[in-house]
Amino acid sequence: MKKYILLLLISFQGLLAQVEFEAKVSRNTLGLNERLRVDFIMNVDGDNFVQPNFEGFRVIAGPSQQISQSWINGRSSFEKVYSYFLLPLQKGNLVIKQAVIEFNGQLYKTAPVRVTVTSPVQQQADPNDPNAPQISADNNIYLVADISKTNPYINEPITVVYKLYFSYNIGISNWRELDKPKYNDFWSQNIDIKQLVAEEGMFKGQRYRYVTLRKTVLYPQKSGRLKIEPLALDIDVQLPTNRRDMFGRVMITEGNKRVSAGTKTITVKALPEAGKPEGFTGAVGNFDFKVTPTKTDLKNGESLDLVVSVSGKGNLKLFDLPKPVVPNALEMYDAVHKEAVNTGLSGMLGKILDSYTIVPQYKGKYIVKPMQFSYFDLSSGSYKTLTSKEILINVLDGPTAKNAVASNSAGNKNKIERAEQFKFIKLKTELEPLKRQDFFGSLWYYILLVLPFIALPILVLLRKRKEALDGDVTGNRIRMNNRLAKKYLSEAKKQIHNKEPFYVALEKAMHNFLKAKLHIETSEMSKDNIQELLLSRNANPDVVTDFIALTESCELARYAPASSTSIQNDFDKAVVIISELEKQIV
Repeated sequence: MKKYILLLLISFQGLLAQVEFEAKVSRNTLGLNERLRVDFIMNVDGDNFVQPNFEGFRVIAGPSQQISQSWINGRSSFEKVYSYFLLPLQKGNLVIKQAVIEFNGQLYKTAPVRVTVTSPVQQQADPNDPNAPQISADNNIYLVADISKTNPYINEPITVVYKLYFSYNIGISNWRELDKPKYNDFWSQNIDIKQLVAEEGMFKGQRYRYVTLRKTVLYPQKSGRLKIEPLALDIDVQLPTNRRDMFGRVMITEGNKRVSAGTKTITVKALPEAGKPEGFTGAVGNFDFKVTPTKTDLKNGESLDLVVSVSGKGNLKLFDLPKPVVPNALEMYDAVHKEAVNTGLSGMLGKILDSYTIVPQYKGKYIVKPMQFSYFDLSSGSYKTLTSKEILINVLDGPTAKNAVASNSAGNKNKIERAEQFKFIKLKTELEPLKRQDFFGSLWYYILLVLPFIALPILVLLRKRKEALDGDVTGNRIRMNNRLAKKYLSEAKKQIHNKEPFYVALEKAMHNFLKAKLHIETSEMSKDNIQELLLSRNANPDVVTDFIALTESCELARYAPASSTSIQNDFDKAVVIISELEKQIV
């Protein structure tokens, strides 16, 4: 008996060793402008294929799936391949990470593949090829960064506007950011562009169309030569060819072009030291300064708000407001800071304020001394100081400072009352019983005594239930596929604003739904077989047709232009179809 068990284990290990899953690339060295084909090949019908994230590449086609099976001399061979076409996004040594499949409850992974990406290679077009483009995108598309000022002061606003110029001979459709601009040593804020509009303008002495892609306001935070790292894009372009259609119109070929705005250098001037006020905190612009009390006459127990505000145009979010100094008889709480600032191409505009709550302790008249606020005026190139007015606070009634001292000699009653006046009300009372009950004979004693006798049968039932579930292989696979369908449908909803990941997740959700309901594998998912099985399970023919049509369109939709509305419609349609089939399939 032991021999049979040993032979069975050896045979099972041999079967596991026969599973092959590997990644192959069309080449290991390629130029930055060349395409790479990646094939993930397996010799078994693995489920739940998970692709790597292809970091450093852009997927331009795929995944496409191929399945082949043959019989030679009584022996069968099987092969399933997932293929992708990639475009590198950067030079250097890149790694295509592991892909994963599941087979017979086991996970299998490919080995990482290293690829070397060099500088773009010259690709000579065949002049006799009718599909070759008539013109090149190299001299017909440019990305430009327009900077409003290259020699500003510290905290003086400048704007960077990125424009994409393209000639009338070519078309552009989609673009992707390869490198985002970096604004080290700048405070920056992007200005929203609600809609991209193609305009006409002059560039390099010629007439071009252009689109404004990004607008950013910058405030330099230190002096010297500061660099703005470039914005780089990968753009899909449409170029005319030598072919014409049956109506005589020029036919178009698709291509791509990478452009960069280039690194920009800004020379920032330091603010002058001559004439700099003592209380200067870095304000640059043109401002108005006010200190305003909500009231000046108070009764005992009342409070007032002292509002310190600066309004105008400048770096409103980048300096501190002065803090008032009040007499000791006025208790001042920490400030509440508020901002109402809009940022446009010309910089920040609005108002900031600090509101201080002040509570008087004694009757009398108290003076809040004038406050000063200094800023650097860009129009005159000099410092300016604004001074607020003196504020008189009149407390009409209440204890006087002398009475408070006298009361200390007689007793501390008044002092305690004033100290207790502004304390927080305790919301939770902690009480302890005078007599503590012993644990022996208490309610918890009897609960813990009986608990093991109740828990033991429950644990036995749960163990039997688990053993029954583990033995139900078919049921486990159905439940797993159900979970995967819900998981991928949820993932599709999360990716509803990213076209390609959305359709990958949606397709996986629909495939796993079929596996759960029809008990079939991936290799059996042909159009005719799915239609026949669904109809045999009493599914509505119209719903079956919609299901197959949506499945087939998922592959095409990944690379065809699609609006957010059409993506939302496809998701809603998938939810309705799966819900209908859930009710109809028996």
